[in-house]
Amino acid sequence: MSFSIRPATPSDAPDLVRLINSLAEYERLRHESNPDVDTLAHQLSEKATPRIEALVAHEGSTGKCIGFALFFHNYSTFLTNFGLFLEDLFVEPDYRGKGVGLALFRKLAGIARDRGCQRLEWNVLDWNEPAISFYDQLGATMLSEWETMRLKRAEIEALAGTG
Repeated sequence: MSFSIRPATPSDAPDLVRLINSLAEYERLRHESNPDVDTLAHQLSEKATPRIEALVAHEGSTGKCIGFALFFHNYSTFLTNFGLFLEDLFVEPDYRGKGVGLALFRKLAGIARDRGCQRLEWNVLDWNEPAISFYDQLGATMLSEWETMRLKRAEIEALAGTG
């Protein structure tokens, strides 16, 4: 199977929304998934602040969008340097095991290298053994001493107060 990978543009937002919803199904989080095509298109724009970036994988013969890696810059105060945070990587089930995920990771690692990033980080669900095995093969280290914390919009509003 042949495929290509390229940076996403705002016009890729409809395909990305479709894949994001497929990812949410896979992660058993469809009830939390409500991506908006117009918002995503704006956030992929080079003029957006803050901005997200993505890579998209297209199947060679059909041009169908079959996978993506969505990422943004983060920062390490200990290293006083930027890194990349991979928010999500997803390959449609029919195309897994064919090198698409590895190619997306290699392209992302090249971006991190070229930008002088000191880290490439992401989260993985603890039950997702296929992904954990894949990440182990890449040489990734699981940081078991860290726990993810989250405030949702209502808590952000409450904490921020009315000013």
